Amino acid sequence: MKPETRRSAETALLPGARTGRDPARSIKRGPSRLPPGVVAATQRERLLDGLVLTVAQHGYQRATVSDICRAAGVTRPVFYELFTGKEDAFLAAHRYGTGVVIRRMAAAFAAAPDWCAGIRESLRAMLGLLAGVPAFATMAVIELDAVGPAGRRERDHLLTRFRAFFAEVPELPAGVTAQAMVDAVVGGVYCTLQRCIGADRTAELPDLLPTLSLFCLAPFLGPAEAARRLELDPMP
Repeated sequence: MKPETRRSAETALLPGARTGRDPARSIKRGPSRLPPGVVAATQRERLLDGLVLTVAQHGYQRATVSDICRAAGVTRPVFYELFTGKEDAFLAAHRYGTGVVIRRMAAAFAAAPDWCAGIRESLRAMLGLLAGVPAFATMAVIELDAVGPAGRRERDHLLTRFRAFFAEVPELPAGVTAQAMVDAVVGGVYCTLQRCIGADRTAELPDLLPTLSLFCLAPFLGPAEAARRLELDPMP
């Protein structure tokens, strides 16, 4: 990963990490000295933050465009200049936020000395990010189902992106394909996150690191070897 890409991954914020009405991003009324592109980008960021916080609080179905605009401090006409509707804005927030998560995970993976450590460190990055911005975790993992078919397609696409972290898996027994095994592991991790976030235990996500690390490695290395590679203490 190039240094500038790594810095971008480290500094980019998840939608919902700031309030839409953050004074640092206010745009004064009247003629603006800011270029139109900068104004539009700022308004878009504020709307994504407002959407995440609104959906996390009220749920996707009950959240309205007016609620989102109010939370962002942006007018409805501006909202419709940037998005075709609530679903479009939701998917934009999901794509942007999950992109931040994937890039942060990739940076942690690349900095690790080997594949096993890379899996653990990429999981650590993901769990820490989601725990740090619970509104985004709720919006992206729990409320995605409420969007309907477009949300399900978005999730399916996201889960396939995690295959990149398993490019170095050892050879599996005959009749067991690596992609099917990887998809099963990724799906299991996602379901675990879903249960924890849905139970309002998002702050506890980092505590899952040993369990999820072992879960990701054991199918490919065996439980004992996976535990040894992760330097986990054996059960008494």
